Amino acid sequence: MDRLLPTQEGQELVALVREIAQGELAPRAAAAEEAAEFPRDAFALLGEAGVLGMPYPEKWGGSDQPYEVYLQALEEIAAAWMSVGVGVSVHVMTCLALAEHGTAEQQDALMPEMIGGTLLGAYALSESGAGSDIAAMTTRATRTGDEFELNGTKSWISHAGHADYYTTFARTDDDLSLPVSAFLVPADSVGLSFGTPERKMGMNASHTATVSFEGVTVRANRMIGAQGDGLRIALGSLDSGRLGIAACATGLAQAALDCAVEYARERQQFGRAIAEFQGMQFLLADMAAAVDQARAVYLHAARLKDAGRHYSRAAAVAKLTATDAAMKVTTDAVQVLGGYGYTRDFPAERYMREAKVTQIFEGTNQIQRIVIARQLIGSQVRSGLATRRK
Repeated sequence: MDRLLPTQEGQELVALVREIAQGELAPRAAAAEEAAEFPRDAFALLGEAGVLGMPYPEKWGGSDQPYEVYLQALEEIAAAWMSVGVGVSVHVMTCLALAEHGTAEQQDALMPEMIGGTLLGAYALSESGAGSDIAAMTTRATRTGDEFELNGTKSWISHAGHADYYTTFARTDDDLSLPVSAFLVPADSVGLSFGTPERKMGMNASHTATVSFEGVTVRANRMIGAQGDGLRIALGSLDSGRLGIAACATGLAQAALDCAVEYARERQQFGRAIAEFQGMQFLLADMAAAVDQARAVYLHAARLKDAGRHYSRAAAVAKLTATDAAMKVTTDAVQVLGGYGYTRDFPAERYMREAKVTQIFEGTNQIQRIVIARQLIGSQVRSGLATRRK
């Protein structure tokens, strides 16, 4: 694909990430996924290369790149190894709460190690009864002096048991809806424990498990933002996280397209390559169009974010479009490979299994449609009221 990046520096950074991804990550992916091996060293490598700090300021060791550049680098990682791409997206999202809402003292003390690869983060928001419905959260944080005691269980947490800190959201009073507060919980906190990793359809190298808080004590200076700001912080982080998943899904779809094109060029039937048959050409063309559309949509949302404009709806559209495209393109890639596509001798079947979860995490695609519809209806209602008042 031809990438259009805003600066020469951005072009060089994305090219460097692609080189690392294809040289260091891609050769390991299949075996690590088969063995369900968590690739902690991969995150350290990417941290040293500056990838984890790409969208963050230079004063903390970042490279202060726009999201437009960071997401294209993330796409390259996901194309090489989806579990690592999603892991980078999750980690960068765990840093965002502190970067945007932390105090200067918190940021200066923690951000350099968080974006440098020394520390790996996890995002502890979802619960078994509070996935899409954040207001149903039951994990609580009770204040006693200069400390909070956390009790509850979080579910479906990426990096659980491997992370060094958990960006955690907990209810800080008995109100059924608000407020929720955000905390950075160290992994070595007494009372913090982890469940057995879930046995998933795909992305087995990305460990997902429950995180239990049983009388976990956290200092008040580990709270991010003010008490009660947690829901606003969580929703803001999820907007950026949806862009990360959109980029990862696009990278996965691109990898599936590349696999299908290569196979179609080489596979001979009836005395010629199957790529020469019009039916195959149309299928590949539709796959390519879906990938290009996904990339265009997530880059539009990223450019809105970079411009400081509201991008929640655009992020939802990007997540919905890119993940649906990934599911279609990876399924079609299996079809192109035929019987071989259904075997583990080729990566197409793994790509298809990995694509499915992108339609589920960071808000299911049904939730994305609700987000989009609510903004549409709200905009139209406000527009109508304004028109009638004239």
